[in-house]
Amino acid sequence: MNDKNILIIGASSGIGHALAQQLQQAGATLFTAGRTQPDGINSTHMTWDVTKTPAAEALNQLPDTLHGLVYCPGTINLKPFQRLTIEDYRNDLEVNVLGAVAAIHACYAAIKKTKNSSIVLFSTVAAKLGMGMHSSVSVAKSAVEGLTKSLAAELAPFNVRVNAIAPSLTDTPLAGFLLGDDNKREAGNKRHPLGRVGTPEDIASMAAYLLTDPASWITGQIIGIDGGMGSLK
Repeated sequence: MNDKNILIIGASSGIGHALAQQLQQAGATLFTAGRTQPDGINSTHMTWDVTKTPAAEALNQLPDTLHGLVYCPGTINLKPFQRLTIEDYRNDLEVNVLGAVAAIHACYAAIKKTKNSSIVLFSTVAAKLGMGMHSSVSVAKSAVEGLTKSLAAELAPFNVRVNAIAPSLTDTPLAGFLLGDDNKREAGNKRHPLGRVGTPEDIASMAAYLLTDPASWITGQIIGIDGGMGSLK
């Protein structure tokens, strides 16, 4: 990853922070964006709340060429359908989909100029499996999958790759309420064929790989990193 400029949006915690640590160790030049500067990461940081500030205004310290863009912000809004409001759906779409669109717009010239770059987005196993109380986030992440495939087709002539990772339950601060005690954690472990929930490093490792040259023939894919949940019974 030496001499590669990588922008990670949402690098202050969870998967984004694990990815920043891995890329930093691999020698990448990091640019980060989010509400807070990520601890222990040497990066050019740009403060950005995706729900409040236009991306073009916030992402104002980008390099001329960008080899990778990873958009990590997400939501976990689990409620029965009748308790979900239109505002819930709107917020999930804004954070998961429109934020990603805005980030890609802001980085478009730098990504295309490189002509060997990679965009990594995040979906969820719940976009593939029907899971109760997931309708809002499933709608938003299904839109991310559509965006991934459409952009991959549009940008392939410029040798820009676009992929999405679809995790299952991962031990991050965002999912902390689902793993808040030993009983909840054990139940989460048992739901997965491999017998455990994911770690941020599990997911970050795939994101890091998708940014490398050995992944240069992978595009338009939704890659399940889910302990087997999306494919096994």
